[in-house]
Formats: sequence, C-alpha cells, structure tokens
Amino acid sequence: MTYKVITLGCKLNFCESAAIEKAFEENGFTKTDGKANVCVVNSCAVTGTAAAKVRHALSRARRENPAAVTVLCGCFPQSYPEEAGLNQDADIVIGNSDKSRIPRVVKDFLKTRVKTVKITPLPREYETDSAVPDEDRTRAFIKIEDGCDRFCSYCIIPTARGRVRSLPIEIIEQQAKSCVENGHREIVLTGINLCCYGQDIGVTLADAVKAAGRSKAERIRLSSLEPEMMTDELITALHETKALCPHFHLSLQSGSDSVLKRMNRKYSTEQYRRIVERLRETFPDCSITTDMIVGFPGETDEEFIESADFAREIGFAKIHVFPYSLRKGTVAAEMEQVPPKVRSDRVDMLTAVAVELEQKFFESRLGTVQTILVEKPRGTEFSHGFSESYIPIRLYGEKLPRGALADVKITDYRDNYCIGQLI
Repeated sequence: MTYKVITLGCKLNFCESAAIEKAFEENGFTKTDGKANVCVVNSCAVTGTAAAKVRHALSRARRENPAAVTVLCGCFPQSYPEEAGLNQDADIVIGNSDKSRIPRVVKDFLKTRVKTVKITPLPREYETDSAVPDEDRTRAFIKIEDGCDRFCSYCIIPTARGRVRSLPIEIIEQQAKSCVENGHREIVLTGINLCCYGQDIGVTLADAVKAAGRSKAERIRLSSLEPEMMTDELITALHETKALCPHFHLSLQSGSDSVLKRMNRKYSTEQYRRIVERLRETFPDCSITTDMIVGFPGETDEEFIESADFAREIGFAKIHVFPYSLRKGTVAAEMEQVPPKVRSDRVDMLTAVAVELEQKFFESRLGTVQTILVEKPRGTEFSHGFSESYIPIRLYGEKLPRGALADVKITDYRDNYCIGQLI
C-alpha cells in the first residue's frame, strides 16, 4: 500500500505531516510521489484562501488518484466539522487530535468502505506523538508548542488548535540532538503561540531555547512571536544562548491602537515600540519582521494611515501583508466589513511601504559580513542562503554544498535579496 501526504499551511503542519508519515511507515505503507493508494490532505483554515486551497487539493487528489482512499485532516475539519464532513471527496475526515492514528483508521475503512468522520475534542496536554521534527529542509523544524489562549477577534486558531500546551524540555533536547546528528546546522523552534511555551508546565521559551542549544546546533531560530509575552526578563534570558539567531518575527497585525483593541490584541503600539527597542538594545544587529492585516472590520482611512506610519517608524526588515479574511465563528465576522476594493487598495499601499522598508534594511547592511546557511540550489547560476538575521543572499558564480555555512560580504541588493561575495 502506498501513501502520500499533501501539506498546507504553517510549519507546525509540516512537523505533524512528518509524524503522519512516520506512522504510515510503521504500519507497513510506502511513501510515493506518484499515484497512491492513500492520499492525505493535512489542511489549514486560517484564511478563506487557505480553506479554498484545501478544497482544491482534496478535489485534485481525488481526480488524480480515483481509486485511492482520501483523508482530510487537521485545522479545517477541526474548525468547520460539518462542512468538512459533507465533502464528497473525502472518505475519512479527522481533526487535529487523531492525526497520528490515520493509518489505523485507513485500515479500518478498507474493511468496511464506510465514510468515517472522527473529530474529537482537543486535549489539554501536549500529545508527544502528534509531531516529529520536519527534516526535509536545510533547516530542521521542531514543534514545541500547540494551541492559543488569546482569542483575537479575527482568528479561528483557538478553535482549530485548542489551548496552550507545551512539549517537555527533555524531549526538545532529544529531538534537537537527533537533528544535529542527522546533519542539520540550524534548528527552528515553532509553535502556534511560541511565546506562551511552558506556561502550562512551569518553564519558559528561554528554557526551550537553552534545551535546543544543548544539542550543539550552530544556529537556533524562533518562528513567529506574540509581542505581549516578550518581557525584559525573557529577552535577557534568550540572549544567554549564543546560538540564537538575532531575527525576531514579532506579529503586529495593526499599527493603530483602536484597531488593535477591536482585534482583541493584548498590547498597544507603545508597548510594541518598547519591546522592539529592548530587542535592538540586547541584539544590536537583529532584524525585526512582522505580519500586518489591512481592511480589518471598521478600519478607517485614518486608522490605515496610522498603521502604515507606525510600520515606517519601527523600520521593519520585512512585512508580510495580508488582507483581512472573514472566518465564520469569530467575533470579527459579525462586525461591519470593509469593502473588498478598499481592502485590495490598502494591500497595495502597505505592500509598497513594505518594499520601501526592505530596501532600506538591505541598504543598511551593505558592506557588512554575514554568515549564510546555504540552501538547496535553485539553479546553476548562484548559491543562495540566509544570514543569521534572515537576510536572503545570493552568491553568483559560486557552487556551495547545501547545508554549508559561508562568510560573505554584502556588495549589492535587488528587490527582495542581497548579493554577496564569498570571503
């Protein structure tokens, strides 16, 4: 029996897909990139676009593998069980609690051929078999936290993922050591609300970073962070791990205090500003990147301008710009919506600001020496990789092996990357 797993959404899903693949292998299945006996779509539900991609992926899997058992799992069925259960392209529908049990459910289905819908309540404790490190990339990703207690008014994630729960410190250390032994030089710690790591088991994110550091990994990176949890104590403690990369993706969402309040975010622009100042004092060469939503319900022209001006003030290295996406079951879905054309225009305007800031950031790094981790080759013309502060750098005329660390001097930049010279 052959299987394939199609993964959509965040890095956590990739770690969980790795656990699904491990479970299939342990149950005697064989992975394939071609036609498969079992097709699993590990889904995302964070935006309307993500949900549309889930439906498309499931339909395509059915079309390309008409005789296969098709499985829809993850955040979409957990968030919208009724809609997922009615999908005619899915033989099996499973939420986020039972992903590692999918091979056994498939075997049961093969005996009865009766459609199975299994969406159970999410646990209050971390399920250690729910994810394993994703080692298919140059960097290894370790899921250390799941769930969110913040209940932002626009977000379906607390429904999809449940409450905060944390991977024990000793398992983080074990998984990190395994990744290093398998040749990974950089480890990325990821979670739904990473800054909340440990609040359920009496430790902190800094403890997790230290545990990963004991693996002797040369670089440790953090995925997206929620600002209000970045206390002075946490920032100081993070600085104690020298392998920690000075790159902080600090989710902002809006630079307008009135919009932040309607979003039910737990900080003000003044608090955000102070956190950024503290990070830059502690990590002088750090880069600060972020996510921002435009067109949130009720957002006025004045609030949008406030948000764009605040982004310029902070001087982000990169901004991921998203139009607000209505999610059924959230508080914001009942608010007065901004017209689609206005949302689209504001995406264009904030994207222009993002490009301007990224170019300024690149310009500020001209002449500096950076260490890059070389990624998988994209072509024959250049090697490319990312610096510790997550600057994308190309080395033209150089063929360096994937996974190598190389010192380079930044000599120029283009729209979305820098050009480096090998030292």
